[in-house]
Amino acid sequence: MVKIKEAIVVEGRYDKNTLSQIVDAPILETAGFGIFKDKQQLKLLRKVAQTRGLIVFTDADGAGFVIRNYIKSAIPGKYLKHAYIPDIPGKERRKAAPGKEGKLGVEGMTPEIILQALRNAGATIEGETEKRTAGAITKADLMALGLAGIPGSEEKRKKLMKHLDFPERMSPNALLQALNLLFSLEELETILDTL
Repeated sequence: MVKIKEAIVVEGRYDKNTLSQIVDAPILETAGFGIFKDKQQLKLLRKVAQTRGLIVFTDADGAGFVIRNYIKSAIPGKYLKHAYIPDIPGKERRKAAPGKEGKLGVEGMTPEIILQALRNAGATIEGETEKRTAGAITKADLMALGLAGIPGSEEKRKKLMKHLDFPERMSPNALLQALNLLFSLEELETILDTL
């Protein structure tokens, strides 16, 4: 069991059950789209985020990104970290059929993938040394590398995200955050050279 300082917010109880077998951290639920109507839950998430930090850990499908973006708009970014699972086709064991987009959610991920996603998000894990700070990649760097702001940049970004096993729905800003958590500018340039 890995002890994490920050609280984690997930979409539902099955996600919470999966995480509670892997990490020792407070795990809160949005009740899916219920978060849009539950002002008390949102108030609690804000308070927890300000007190100990909050890791947003939603599915890689459209609904997960809607919930993630709602939380991002309601809580200042300095209190949030974002964990992303890769796009893996399949269905969870408890379900008769795959979800609308045919992707596994947080509940369907292996413990290794979940822990890697939390590490990539910058989770504060007890007993692990602080993660090295990668070189600061800027939006201007993304433009210079052809990943933003020019014709064909969206295709190049999608190719990079697929290569890095990132969710296909990541916005350029979310991609920038993830790249800065994982790579220096030089490492990113090397990766792009191999594509």
